[in-house]
Amino acid sequence: MSIPYVAFRQFQSDISRISKPEKFTFPFYYEPHSLSILASEELQRELESHALLVPLFDAANPECLPAGKMFGVLIVENQAGELGYLRGFSGKLGPYTHLEGFVPPVFDLWNKDSFFTKEEAVLNAINAQIEKLQKDSIYQQTKELLQQQIASEKKAIADKKQSLKQLKNERKVIREQQESQLTPLEFEAFNDDLIKQSLRDKHELRVLTTYWQEQIEATQQLILDFDTHINSLKEERKQKSNALQHQLFQQYRFLNYNQEEQDLLDIFQKTALQQPPAAAGDCAAPKLLQYAYLNGYKPLAMAEFWWGESPKSEIRKHQHYYPACRGKCEPILGHMLQGLNVDDNPLLVNPELQRPIEIVYEDEDFAIVNKPEEFLSVPGIYIQDSVYERMKIRYPKATGPIIVHRLDMATSGILIIAKNKDAHKALQSQFIKKTVTKRYVALLDGIVTENEGYIDLPLRVDLEDRPRQMVCFEHGKPAKTKWEVIERKNGKTKVYFYPITGRTHQLRMHASHPMGLNTPIVGDDLYGSKNTRLFLHAESITFKHPRTQEMVNFQVKEGF
Repeated sequence: MSIPYVAFRQFQSDISRISKPEKFTFPFYYEPHSLSILASEELQRELESHALLVPLFDAANPECLPAGKMFGVLIVENQAGELGYLRGFSGKLGPYTHLEGFVPPVFDLWNKDSFFTKEEAVLNAINAQIEKLQKDSIYQQTKELLQQQIASEKKAIADKKQSLKQLKNERKVIREQQESQLTPLEFEAFNDDLIKQSLRDKHELRVLTTYWQEQIEATQQLILDFDTHINSLKEERKQKSNALQHQLFQQYRFLNYNQEEQDLLDIFQKTALQQPPAAAGDCAAPKLLQYAYLNGYKPLAMAEFWWGESPKSEIRKHQHYYPACRGKCEPILGHMLQGLNVDDNPLLVNPELQRPIEIVYEDEDFAIVNKPEEFLSVPGIYIQDSVYERMKIRYPKATGPIIVHRLDMATSGILIIAKNKDAHKALQSQFIKKTVTKRYVALLDGIVTENEGYIDLPLRVDLEDRPRQMVCFEHGKPAKTKWEVIERKNGKTKVYFYPITGRTHQLRMHASHPMGLNTPIVGDDLYGSKNTRLFLHAESITFKHPRTQEMVNFQVKEGF
């Protein structure tokens, strides 16, 4: 079914000298094609003056978006052979799901006449019932009464037991006194009376215990009646919500270039998740491709860029280009791109295949190597070539795991290689005890005005876009970094980083995040802008020699 309005845009600029892309963009790691950049710039100029959109990105406006938005452009060729582009945005744009000049959602769940809106109203009504019951004054008073009764029972029983203990002690004293003063027959009668007193006391304790149990059970039953009703509503809500989610996933139906169609359930059934994550299918890239396929446009290239403020937990830079997210988009685009001639995945190519690894120092126990940038420390899923594989070949008699610690693939610098098990154990123990001192040097893409500082921002993986990390004060692991400025030159700042912890992408996140230095490392293709390389280098390391126990230091100058 065709969309009722046209989103196809012709270029305002002259594109006669720009060649068409030979292959479609690999959406998860790319340099934008010249046409994609041109289309993005035209869209950005419009965003700067769009009457409906400017207020959404104005921090002074109380109704502005809490963070910016991801926009996308798709370069297409129409059936007449004319080049143009489509524009889209991720999710909703403020109150808008449909906006003139932008592709529509794959499925408009917010349409007032849609089943989703109607079923959501039913779920909201159930939520209101649950909330009303949970806040019911009788329910709240009954729960308070139960707590009072439990406390009163505890005190009453404790007081009674203390009283009975005192009476028991008194009977014991009297029994001992009378035993020597009374005849055996008289003492027997006297002792029988004491036993009766003891039995009476125990009976009173049982009566008291039964009384409070009955009081508490009666109150608990009143609460249970409420809880049963509440839990019944929650179960009804759960079943309706699951059914609605299932029905919703079936409405998100995606075409590919071959005009083959699959819904979200079909697509994600083949993944480890098996179920689509929330908001799957609402990102810009799937919306753009779906519109193109529905309306007979041939996709040629794409790009996505961030517009506006960064979210507090993630790192997004205004006007920077970003790949499609992996958690939601990778399975969907894996289907939608079938039939298109797509660029190869550059992450499957080893750029350092012929590059040797420099040995900085070695003795009988360990070696210090200078890992090149864009080279794996250990084998990956698709690429085996790594420091580990090279060292196995270089030191065939080495025992143990060999690799003591790791560097990110993009980071260059010092790695320690253990040649035997004892050395590995001794060296790794120092890393575990945090007695190893490391210093990194980085070139930052901007001027940092302060001279030194300390960053404490907990990190965790972005579950929807691995391997990207995000700041998370609730679930993140501690991540701490000391830093100091070395020089400021040509609009860049060179710094030393002293990591106190060793989280994934810690230095990159702490450099780029607004609550860190807010200045990404040059060449950071995840948290900044791509360059010839990531300008981050592990320059110095200090530790105890595993055999002599003497402190040793090694340094390798950065190449930038």
